[in-house]
Amino acid sequence: MARSTQAEKVHRNDQAKHARNKSRVKAIRTAVRKVGEAGTADEKQMAFREAQSLLDKAGRRRVIHPNAAARMKSRLAKSEKK
Repeated sequence: MARSTQAEKVHRNDQAKHARNKSRVKAIRTAVRKVGEAGTADEKQMAFREAQSLLDKAGRRRVIHPNAAARMKSRLAKSEKK
């Protein structure tokens, strides 16, 4: 439990940031899953672009580690070529 008003404020801000990051990570997972489920080549390419954009933004904002974002993009690109 927070002992000071400033600690309470930090805790509130941390909870808000956690909620934002949680929704962003969920959006990334959904976008990555859609790449695998896409039927035609055009659909797959559009889904890949969307996932790539979300991964770039998340890495830039440190929602996920930038190297993790790059690794996921690399694996998606490799799977898209198959």
